[in-house]
Amino acid sequence: MKKILTSAIVIIACIATFSFTNKQPGFSKEALNEKLLSANDAQVSFQEVLSKHQGKILVIECWASWCGDCVKAMPKMKALQTDNPNVDYVFISMDKTADKWKAGIERHELKGDHYMANDGMKGVFGTAINLDWIPRYIIVDKKGKIVVYRAIETDFDKIKSTLKSLK
Repeated sequence: MKKILTSAIVIIACIATFSFTNKQPGFSKEALNEKLLSANDAQVSFQEVLSKHQGKILVIECWASWCGDCVKAMPKMKALQTDNPNVDYVFISMDKTADKWKAGIERHELKGDHYMANDGMKGVFGTAINLDWIPRYIIVDKKGKIVVYRAIETDFDKIKSTLKSLK
């Protein structure tokens, strides 16, 4: 009996752990309240950015002009935008200066809304969204639910299929 009870506890613990670790997280209060620099030099909260795109499918890309993988993924992002014109796109730069960030937007002809984290990849915003690699893609559905929280440049098939499923 003791063995059965112990086995049942272990199974329940495994199921609970698996269920919680595979849930898509929501944005933390810290992330939502963090200010980002807009392309017109205003400070706006991440919550305001999300509110602007409420009711729309949203792809968020965290990137930087100095990031080789980000630059390499730009053609894939442009193709994604062409194939999904009814999706909103937000780019959040982890550049260290606004000049380099804005030059990167112009050089790569990025279409969408542009913001820059005020303190880089390891700052408050980056930490709040567990930013451990760029480019990083997040997809939010029309109801505001995060459906993909951590995708990188090698995950474009996953990104495409997710967007197709949300149409």
